[in-house]
Parts: sequence; structure tokens; C-alpha cells
Amino acid sequence: MSHVPHELHEEFPDAGEALHALKENDAHFVKLSDEYHAINREIHRIETDVEPASDETLEDLKKKRLSLKDQIAAMLAVSENTGS
Repeated sequence: MSHVPHELHEEFPDAGEALHALKENDAHFVKLSDEYHAINREIHRIETDVEPASDETLEDLKKKRLSLKDQIAAMLAVSENTGS
């Protein structure tokens, strides 16, 4: 199992400018991004045995992270298509 953090700039390597623009101009994106980072850090702590958790808890967190990533990807796609 990989214990590599899934930071947004790593998940979307070609979207650096769009990530920055959305963080500067879209409060909803900031909320999603902050929530993604919080869940991502929690998953990383669990996977590296810093914080104990059940397999079910870990899987639930991964599902939440994936859902947030999907929402962020959709916002990036809209942003790139509109040139924002």
C-alpha cells in the first residue's frame, strides 16, 4: 500500500494556475480544498500508523476524499473551459 500524500497539486499537476485562481476567487472551492486537505492529512496519518483507525473508518475517509476530488476536478474543468 502506498503511503504517499495525495496533495491537490500532485493530483492535478497541469492545473496549478487554475488551482491558484480558484483559491483566490471562489469561496466554495476554498471550502472543498480545505476539507480535502484535512481528510487527506487524516488518511495519511492513519496509513503511516500515526493515528489508529479501523479499516472501515479509513475506507469511509477515502470515499469522502474521492468525492471531494471529483467535485474539485469538475470545478477545474469548468474553470479551464471558461478561461477563469
